Amino acid sequence: MNEQSYIIFYDGICGLCNRAVQLIIRLDKKEIFRFAALDSDFAKVHLESKSIKRENFDSIILIIYNKQYFYSEAILKIFSLLGFPYKLLLLAYILPKSLRDWIYKWIARNRYKIWGKYDSCPIPKEHQRKLFFQ
Repeated sequence: MNEQSYIIFYDGICGLCNRAVQLIIRLDKKEIFRFAALDSDFAKVHLESKSIKRENFDSIILIIYNKQYFYSEAILKIFSLLGFPYKLLLLAYILPKSLRDWIYKWIARNRYKIWGKYDSCPIPKEHQRKLFFQ
């Protein structure tokens, strides 16, 4: 697997997104995921090369090789790759995609009010820097 195989693009100033990234790093024992803030130079180039318009997505995008996952699908895929017991979240697939995505988008719209936001993207801890693209 090359270092660009499993990339999570996230809102770098979002308190919820940063907490989620830290959680994923703790749970990802095999270190399969790499991370890039949506407003990073890497994200701009990488997403543009895949014809993904940044303004259409403001929270999490998961790219695994050339397959793209958005909204609730991205979250469920991430947790499925973390293995058991997190894979149990796949039970959410019993909900219609439209409902899962509505819930996701509601949380995304309200994330700054609930979890706050940073003035700038926090710098990863020294031992985590290898997991991040700038």
